[in-house]
Amino acid sequence: MPTSRKAAMSFIFITLLIDVTGLGLIIPVFPELIKQLTHGNISEASQWSGWLTFAYAIMQFVCAPIIGNLSDKYGRRPVLLLSLFGFGIDYIFLSLAPSIWWLFLGRIIAGIFGASFTTATAYIADISTDENRAQNFGMIGAAFGLGFIIGPGLGGLLGELGPRVPFIAAAILTFLNVIYGYFVLPESLTKEHRRPFEWKRANPLGSLLQLKKYKGVGGLIVSLIFVYISAHAVQSTWTFFNIEKFNWSNALMGISLTVVGLLVALVQGVLIRYTNPRLGDEKSIYVGLGLYSLGLFLFAFANQGWMMFAFLIPYCLGGIAGPALQSIISGNVPKNEQGELQGALTSLMSATSIVGPLLMTNLFAWFTRPGAPVKFAGAPFFAGAILMFVSAVIAARTMKRDVFINRKTNP
Repeated sequence: MPTSRKAAMSFIFITLLIDVTGLGLIIPVFPELIKQLTHGNISEASQWSGWLTFAYAIMQFVCAPIIGNLSDKYGRRPVLLLSLFGFGIDYIFLSLAPSIWWLFLGRIIAGIFGASFTTATAYIADISTDENRAQNFGMIGAAFGLGFIIGPGLGGLLGELGPRVPFIAAAILTFLNVIYGYFVLPESLTKEHRRPFEWKRANPLGSLLQLKKYKGVGGLIVSLIFVYISAHAVQSTWTFFNIEKFNWSNALMGISLTVVGLLVALVQGVLIRYTNPRLGDEKSIYVGLGLYSLGLFLFAFANQGWMMFAFLIPYCLGGIAGPALQSIISGNVPKNEQGELQGALTSLMSATSIVGPLLMTNLFAWFTRPGAPVKFAGAPFFAGAILMFVSAVIAARTMKRDVFINRKTNP
């Protein structure tokens, strides 16, 4: 990779790292803040959390393709900085919230401007080649992983000072990130590769339908739908499950999320650079989805806290699947349509985030509520394992049937 591209990857990596660290700060204390504002129990708090994610996802579903197309017209840099600024405003609302409805307002603002992932993936697509695309996409996961190494542990400690302190810290960190990006983040999309903004391409439903025009993408998109929904078993209920099942403190919750971040960073930042060239994209998808399913199944039946740490290993190893899926999909799309593609994929993620958190948090609430016919806090993980297995089957059938550009497999 040329020096200029390496420098650009470093810039986008650090920007995402700071962004995700801010997000990681608030996760350990979010259940406590919801309980404080609603005066409810952990089951009720999990349901509120699902609806808060729903509000964020609805707005991101509508706005992500607009943001993606704006980045195709104006470039990645200004759009990324604007989205980060919106997250800073969100954290201010969360830190000052006198009622649960302020949390909803903050999440709506974050959903409108929540294009950092969309624009970052388009940015990486701009500077990647066929040979290093999967590895570069893996750096997004590594940034998320390292952010969760730093953020949750620090958030758990700050949470001891009060459930709102991490939100204040996240706001400060995010605004510093905007300043950093303003001075050091270069533009990745040259003027000759830009195109005019068109509302018909910014339609969230229309942008999803655009995915059908790319050969071979349809089957993998269906697989992605199940992956995204399954992932919410962990994303939406991890903190609630471990509070309910093992009575974890904010500090221990932060430690567990730090371990998650460390494992994700090792898998997607280091391991994938060895596994993907050797396995190829196709086998990486098979192996990764199988490990994801195994990890979720083990979480569901864990009966001691230490098991959650042990079972993180197969679950996080499953992370080799995501970049491989993105690599194949991205490899089937022209360079000047990467922003539209990534906007559509983010809209897809947002669409499943409308369903996933509500499904998983309501499963958790139903099986943990007072008077539940069966107490099974691991129900969301069990459901996620089944959905992830279905995703693997769909991906396997698709790979056998379709022919892909940039389909890397070993002889």
